[in-house]
Amino acid sequence: MKPLVVIGDALLDVDIEGRAERLCPEAPVPVVDVSGEWLRPGGAGLAAALLATRTAPEVVLVTALGDDDAGRRLAALLGQDVQVVRLPLDGATVRKTRVRAQGQSLVRVDTGGGRAAEAPLPQRAVRALRSAGAVLVSDYGRGVAAHPEVRAALAELNVPVVWDPHPRGPAPAPGATLVTPNDKEALGFTHCADPAEAATTLRREWSCEAAAVTVGARGALLSGPGGDDVVRVPVPAKAAVTGRSRPDTCGAGDRFASAAAAALLEGADVPAAVSSAVDAAARFVAAGGAAALSVDGVPSAGPAASAFDLAERVRRQGGRLVATGGCFDLLHPGHISLLRQARALGDALVVCVNSDDSVRRLKGPGRPIVSAGDRVRLLEELESVDAVVVFDEPSPAPLLGRLRPDVWVKGGDYAGAELPEASVVRAHGGEIVLVPTVEGYSTTRLVQEAMSR
Repeated sequence: MKPLVVIGDALLDVDIEGRAERLCPEAPVPVVDVSGEWLRPGGAGLAAALLATRTAPEVVLVTALGDDDAGRRLAALLGQDVQVVRLPLDGATVRKTRVRAQGQSLVRVDTGGGRAAEAPLPQRAVRALRSAGAVLVSDYGRGVAAHPEVRAALAELNVPVVWDPHPRGPAPAPGATLVTPNDKEALGFTHCADPAEAATTLRREWSCEAAAVTVGARGALLSGPGGDDVVRVPVPAKAAVTGRSRPDTCGAGDRFASAAAAALLEGADVPAAVSSAVDAAARFVAAGGAAALSVDGVPSAGPAASAFDLAERVRRQGGRLVATGGCFDLLHPGHISLLRQARALGDALVVCVNSDDSVRRLKGPGRPIVSAGDRVRLLEELESVDAVVVFDEPSPAPLLGRLRPDVWVKGGDYAGAELPEASVVRAHGGEIVLVPTVEGYSTTRLVQEAMSR
């Protein structure tokens, strides 16, 4: 089965939990004694995580992530089960923090105003969309769904497209299979007085096959396909929330849209997909909502966290982890050949990249030409690369001691040389493989030729 691709704005959701049994002496506001902090992906990230853990066999998330603490935490959370294709983000990653006491939300604090950068869509993202069996557009008004190349790519697809719109986002691209606003959003989009009327109006105005307006515990109102009649899709009695005075509905819309997309991917028609989505969303709320996906909030492990998470996951699954390393300053065909050959030797490839200071120590004060952050982003865009980690030491040996790859790959120009990291690789049963290089390519040579012109 082809992958289900989620494209949209990912956020970091944080719940600070505690007890409130007294008021602050300076103002009549509760004092919360914090007992824990919980993290989970939000927005498109939550939709992708729900699909990966509950429904679809392969989930790809195309989203914009910042190179900041919230972005790194979010990437680490998503990297467990979802293949993430990163787009550049202008500004800070959005973090939404709820302060809760005894299960009741007291306040939500939003930080980070990042938006998807107005830059060309990476080819990896285009390839992901073209390979999709179904697409879920999870719009949170942060620019991904408004990207002209995203909309153009979606227009070329001949697969089911579910569009979960946002008041601050664009209208869905014409031709969507199903749009899924909630009743408040639908009334705001149309200025209609009735959600059923709004469903029909949106289906017409947005030129989509069907519109399903969710109405909370009452299920959904479906307009189309095949006419203007609006069908009420109720919540099944067995899935209804019972015995919970304050159900946490956070993420219910994401569960509805993701379940509908998964059903369409599996071949269901639109009415059956909406019925399945109503049932899934109700069960989701009954089980505690998005909070059930949260993990204990621990300090960020930094940019390298996803590489080590990947290494652990490959080991748990009995796979073969490959690693290679170098400066990768000015990517050229020799680098591409090395990475492609390395990736073919196992189930995942981690690239260990020298930091800027490390490159300067090795190559001199004029290097690197490209900063570590940009080198990492370029490498992450390559299909052969699964994760990238930066090291500052003269040798990657300490890093390899933590990664413990099954295979350490270097170019054939190291034949006969004693690699300082060799003993570390072999100490945990790993092997060293030298692969052929592309003759005539090296960054140093390219720089020298450029300077001589």
